Amino acid sequence: MNDAILDLPESREEITKIILSKDEKIKHLEDEIRLLRQSLFGPKSEKLPPGDSPQLLLFDMPEPLDEEDGNDDVEEVEVPTHIRRKSGRTPIPAHYPRIEVLHDIPEEDKACACGCTLTRIGEDTSEKLDYIPAKLQVIVHVRPKYACKGCEGVEDDSKSVKIAPAPPQIIPKGLATAGLLAQVLVAKFCDALPFYRQEKQFTRLGVDISRQTMCNWAMKAAEACDGVMDLLLEDVRGGPVIHADETTLQVLEEPGKLATTKSYMWVFRGGAPSSPVVIYQYHPGRAGAIAELFLGDYKGIVQTDGYAGYNFLDRKSDILHVGCWAHVRRKFHEAKKASGSKKPGSADKALSMIQQLYRLERKSQKAGLDANEVKAMRKRDASKTLDKMHTWLIKRKDHVLPKGLMGKAVNYCLNQWPQLINYIEDGYANIDNNVAENAIRPFVIGRKNWLFAGSPAGAGASARLYSLIETAKANGLEPYGYLRFLFERIPTTSRDNLKELLPTNLKPADLALPNTPSGI
Repeated sequence: MNDAILDLPESREEITKIILSKDEKIKHLEDEIRLLRQSLFGPKSEKLPPGDSPQLLLFDMPEPLDEEDGNDDVEEVEVPTHIRRKSGRTPIPAHYPRIEVLHDIPEEDKACACGCTLTRIGEDTSEKLDYIPAKLQVIVHVRPKYACKGCEGVEDDSKSVKIAPAPPQIIPKGLATAGLLAQVLVAKFCDALPFYRQEKQFTRLGVDISRQTMCNWAMKAAEACDGVMDLLLEDVRGGPVIHADETTLQVLEEPGKLATTKSYMWVFRGGAPSSPVVIYQYHPGRAGAIAELFLGDYKGIVQTDGYAGYNFLDRKSDILHVGCWAHVRRKFHEAKKASGSKKPGSADKALSMIQQLYRLERKSQKAGLDANEVKAMRKRDASKTLDKMHTWLIKRKDHVLPKGLMGKAVNYCLNQWPQLINYIEDGYANIDNNVAENAIRPFVIGRKNWLFAGSPAGAGASARLYSLIETAKANGLEPYGYLRFLFERIPTTSRDNLKELLPTNLKPADLALPNTPSGI
């Protein structure tokens, strides 16, 4: 036998260490497999039973309290009066036109058997919602020409032919009106419908509009809105808090990079709380210097996830760096899924304490507290739960596998703890960074459909158009109505008056369609 086949350790201690290492690795891999199966076949929701609900879980036993917890967390729960929602469909909005169709009985049936004529005593009505397929129309711009017959053949400095100037358009000499351009861009950047699918739709309508044409329209429209974007960039830094996040993007013709490498789309949400601004920016990389450049001399709250690129915020004395409890909750939820246990465990304990923090936030929102009142509530109530959780995390750290999902969740929470507890220092801060994640989600959904950007210029144009659409949505404006409003007015609006076109300065009533055709 070859002596090199087996290379066994000599001491019992080394053997024990190897076995423990293998056991730890096996446990970690088993957790990963269970998590993968749960992700593929299990429920995706991270919701727990509401903490303010008196309904207990049917089979799970209540989680045991630690000895030091005592009965401090016991609170009386008031069960609200149950109100049953009336059944039936939601009424059709009144602003839609109504077309009455009369269904009457034959004239011969309007006579009674006694010989008298039946009298109409009422009617029964029911509404059905109809759909009119999209249709195209052509706006013909007619500009009469005028000339003086008496001056024919006479040379002078005056113009012999006079004609009205062409109406200003967002795309000069382009085929699209403001309405068509708004529809094409909303279909892609709001409804995630790629240009090649829209090309097929137009073909079915009998019009040839290529995807390259629509791409050129998007580039020119984004360029025409540069002045509006500059004002939005100023406004996003004018609020008390900025939320930041980033996601990957593939750009095919990025100089110096392979087409398969990753670039990034960054999103920043800020501005006044009553009129938020959402800014998308395309960058080839993910370095923290990008966020630092965007923030500039901003002073206030910056809320992010745990990405190390945001660590520079902790070194700025005039910025309060706030973490995200949703990311912490997600990691403990993954640990709970991977455990495979039906009985409550450590992950459930952590999730229960996080749920208490979110319960306080819901109560403050329901009560309509202002920022100062929210801060006072957090200092008074949330800090107790935070102290208890921190003590529990330190104890659990020595009893979990560092490379296991539970160990990763505990260590992530402890490493992020200074940022996670900062939200109690200011009432304008949120408990999580979900508003940034919600702002970037439309881009992620669109990316699943159109997959990549052709060039950095195209990615930059997409960023500006996403910014306009998502800011409009954040301010309660219908995206198509806003883009049409913007595209109709921006060619005739001076740079000094562009503030009038910002979505933060408009209301839904301001976007009412004019009676005149688009582009006139």
